[in-house]
Amino acid sequence: MDFQLTEEQQILQQSVRDFVARYCPREEVRRWDDTGQFPPEIYERMAEQGYLGIAVDPEYGGSAGDIISQTIILEELVRGIQASAVYFLNTSCFGAMSVGVYGTEEQKRFFLPALCEGKMRFAISITEPGGGTDVLGHMKTFARKTDEGWVVNGVKMFTTAAAWADYILLVTRSKRPDELTKKSDGVTVFLFPAKSEGVSMRPIATMGHRTIHTYEVVYDNVRIAERYVLGEPHQGWKLLLHTLNNERILTAAYGLGSAQAALDDAIAHAKVREAFGKPIGAFQAIAHHIANMAMAIEQARLLTYQAAWLQSVGKPCGLEATMAKCAATEAASMCSDLGMQILGGTGMSMEADMQRYWRDSRVMRIGPVSNEMARNFIAMELGLPRSY
Repeated sequence: MDFQLTEEQQILQQSVRDFVARYCPREEVRRWDDTGQFPPEIYERMAEQGYLGIAVDPEYGGSAGDIISQTIILEELVRGIQASAVYFLNTSCFGAMSVGVYGTEEQKRFFLPALCEGKMRFAISITEPGGGTDVLGHMKTFARKTDEGWVVNGVKMFTTAAAWADYILLVTRSKRPDELTKKSDGVTVFLFPAKSEGVSMRPIATMGHRTIHTYEVVYDNVRIAERYVLGEPHQGWKLLLHTLNNERILTAAYGLGSAQAALDDAIAHAKVREAFGKPIGAFQAIAHHIANMAMAIEQARLLTYQAAWLQSVGKPCGLEATMAKCAATEAASMCSDLGMQILGGTGMSMEADMQRYWRDSRVMRIGPVSNEMARNFIAMELGLPRSY
C-alpha cells in the first residue's frame, strides 16, 4: 500500500502550483471575480501547458494521463482560482473523456486535437426544469429521428458555460414513454455545435462563481446531424454513468482545492492576527477549528484519490466516487465557513478571499448531484432498500 504520488505526479502537481502562482495572482483573481469575467488567455495557457489534453491519447495530441492526473490538476487549480476548475472539468470530463471512450474514430479526430489546443470548448446540458437530481424521471427534451438526422425540442436548466462553449453534450429522450422497457432506456446523447439554429440561451444569475455563467437553454426544432450522436442511439445512459463517475471524482477534487485554500488562509491569519496579547491561533477554540478543517480535508483526500485510482485501473468506483463527492464538498463548505469565523469581520470583506471560497463552495453540495441523493446511492450500494 503506497499513499505517495509518483515522481511524475509530483512534478505535475508542482507545475500546476507554479502555473497558478504565475498567471493567477490573488489580486487578479479578485478583479476577475469583481468583473464577472474569466480571462480567455488563462484557458489558452492551460492548453499550452498540456492540461486540457491530459486525458487524451497521444495519437490525438494529448499525453494519455488518467483520472488521477486530472484530479491533481483540478485540486491545484482550485486552490488559486475556483472558476478555472469548471472550465477544465467541462473540457476534460465532458469533452475529452466522453469522446475518448465513446466517440467514433471520426469524432476523435475531429474533437480531440482541437480540444487539446484549447480551440474547442464544451458544456453539458442535462438538468431539466423541475427535475434536479431526478434526471430520468423528468427528462422531457426529446430527439426525434428523421431521414436527415435528428430534431430536438425541449428546455434544459443550469447549462454552465453554454454561451462560452463551442459544443454541448446534450442528453435527450429518444423513445416515447410507451416504447420504454425501463427508465434508463431510450436516452440519446449528442455532442453538437452550441450555436446551432434553434438554440437560445437565457443567463441565470447565481450567488457564487461570478466568473462562470450558467444558462437556461431552449432547443426549438434543433436539427442535429447523425455524426454528432455520441455512442449508440437510445443507449446513452450507460455512457452517462461513466461520465458522471468521472464528474463526481473531479467535483471532489474541486472540493479539496477549495477546502485547502480556506485552510491555508485561516492558518496564515491565525498566526498574525493578535488578540489579548497573543496570536489568535494560540487560543484553543481557533486551534480546534483549524485542526478540524485539516482532518476533514485529509479524510476527503484519501477518499478522492482512492476513487480516482479505482477508475484509473478499471475497477468499479461508483460507490467511492459518490462518497468522495460528498466528503470533499462538505469539507469545502465546512472549511470556508470556519474560515469565515476565524477571520471574523475580515472574512466578510470583499478584500479577503474567504468569502469567495464560501460563496463558490456552497453550490457543490447541491450539484452535480445533491449530497442527500448521493447518500441514497451510497445506502443502496450498502444493501439497503431503494428509498426513492
